[in-house]
Amino acid sequence: MKKAIIILLLSFTFFSCKTTQNITSTNKKGLTEPEKRGYWQQKVDYKITADLDTLKNQYKGKIKLTYYNHSKDTLNKAYFHLYWNAFQPGSAMDWRNRWLEDPDRELDKRIQALKPDEIGFVKIHRLEQNEKPVTYTIVGTVMEVNLDKPLLPGESTVFDIDYLTQIPLLLRRSGRDNKEGIDYSMAQWYPQIAEYDLQGWHTDPYIGREFYNVWGDFDVQLKVPENYMVAATGDLVNAEEIGKGYSGTKTSKTDSEGKITWHFKAKNVHDFVWAADPDYIHDVIDGPDGVKLHFFYQNDPSIIENWKKLQPVVVKTMAFYNEKIGKYPYKKYNIIQAGDGGMEYAMGTFVYGNKPYNSLRGTVQHELGHAWFQFTLATNEAQYPWMDEGFTSYIQDLANVYVNGKISPNPFSRSYSGYRYLVKMGKDEPLSTFADHYHTNLAYWIGAYDKGKMVLSQLGYIMGFDKLDETLKEYYSNWKMKHPQPDDFFKIAQKVSGMDLRVFKNDWIETTHHTDYAIEEVKESDGKTVITIKRLEDMVMPLDIVVKYKDGSQESFYIPLDVVRGQKANPFPEMKRNILPVWKWAIPQYTFAINKKKSEIDYIVIDPLGFMADINPENNFYKQQNATNQ
Repeated sequence: MKKAIIILLLSFTFFSCKTTQNITSTNKKGLTEPEKRGYWQQKVDYKITADLDTLKNQYKGKIKLTYYNHSKDTLNKAYFHLYWNAFQPGSAMDWRNRWLEDPDRELDKRIQALKPDEIGFVKIHRLEQNEKPVTYTIVGTVMEVNLDKPLLPGESTVFDIDYLTQIPLLLRRSGRDNKEGIDYSMAQWYPQIAEYDLQGWHTDPYIGREFYNVWGDFDVQLKVPENYMVAATGDLVNAEEIGKGYSGTKTSKTDSEGKITWHFKAKNVHDFVWAADPDYIHDVIDGPDGVKLHFFYQNDPSIIENWKKLQPVVVKTMAFYNEKIGKYPYKKYNIIQAGDGGMEYAMGTFVYGNKPYNSLRGTVQHELGHAWFQFTLATNEAQYPWMDEGFTSYIQDLANVYVNGKISPNPFSRSYSGYRYLVKMGKDEPLSTFADHYHTNLAYWIGAYDKGKMVLSQLGYIMGFDKLDETLKEYYSNWKMKHPQPDDFFKIAQKVSGMDLRVFKNDWIETTHHTDYAIEEVKESDGKTVITIKRLEDMVMPLDIVVKYKDGSQESFYIPLDVVRGQKANPFPEMKRNILPVWKWAIPQYTFAINKKKSEIDYIVIDPLGFMADINPENNFYKQQNATNQ
């Protein structure tokens, strides 16, 4: 019944894809909001060479790393991530998965079963700072380096690292021989300097989830057997030597070992990945605004049709994201059959390729969204996973409407169902929980993806989706190629909306407060209908209410909230709107009167479009009974 009512009321499109003015907060000197506040971030330049041994599944690597200290602090240590040390029996990743009540199926008992030639490791053979040996300690996936000379503010230093890496059997995101037969999925594959920001060094051990990396430039040379095709971040600078679809020639230059060196460069990114397989098909098509879209997938007749069908959809999706958020900043994007499902990386994604078309399309559209929410707006995924997974899931759902053509009164409704299930199970945790520290995988997945998405849908409900569109554009304009924090986003939302959103942010991010409003009583007094609404949970919200009368007419009522100190535009322009007195949040119930008799009312509904995350929407509805039943 309620679903039919919602569809009846939905006589307009809630989400407009029309271009709005791209607002940028600047002062007279043209400084962005981060620059006005003295924002800084570190920088690192990598020069990496890697020689792949496909018989041992190892590679020898050399790194020359130039690190720039843009902070105001003097650094006496540096920290590096050695991610592949996690893929060993007895690692922190192994033990964490053993103790979870709902372990990751990809990891459960599989790490413990790894043989010596299947584990991952990183062995450091040489480590120097400015050509002087330095001491270091490795604990699991983190290497602590004692600097030979303190690194002062504004200075840079150079690290030289020689190392040997064994590529683990692919269990989680990266490694060799994935389930679909891709030989090498090379993510988190090199010793990576940790990020340092206002909070200090970020030295999270690798447990299997998210990342936080330093912006910089990469110059990478990969020496692989001649029969391999390589997909990678950045531009291939020796395309004429390589051929293989990267240029019109096929003059591959092999060395005495039958290997080719692939040379890639990428500027202003915060990660570098690659994949290699002898059976890749490589397609290149034109994307929006001069972007080249590269597709790498196996020469398997059972999947080729889906991968060809996918390509124009990726073009449309990128154009939609450009319109909705801001322009993709690079000239290349890769969709690579590799990894273990779907995972975002710099200038591309790893994705399982042998899946039904709709699943392939949905995964790719999600991972493409991360090109904006994580690889341009480089939030700390380990600390705020909802800022990348949730925001990406939000625009993916919009793409499902505007690109895929799926019409829905609430495009995010599945996330609301997941959230309510989590609450019902008693598993809900604050969104401020670090990615690796959720008590269950269930709470992480629903929290980061669904509740994270609902941060935006709830803001759209509070401030209006038109203002949310403006907020996302300004957020992107101000914080692209930087590391935004939650407060940076909410500050923009407050400025654009003119509302106070602090209570909402605290309730939704820092607590597990919930929303539950109910129509408690409907009675007649002196020819009027008196409606009492009660708040049954802690989270407070402004309310949209629609009343439908027996004659078929409708009108809406809006109850502002005192702590928000503002009101959104009318979401029901075809109805008469009544703005009621402010609801003082500390009072648990609210009463108002309608100048109609109770017998004239057909039904009353709180939040008829279903955008408020009420954990019990059933008590939001009142239906007038027939006179014989009263």
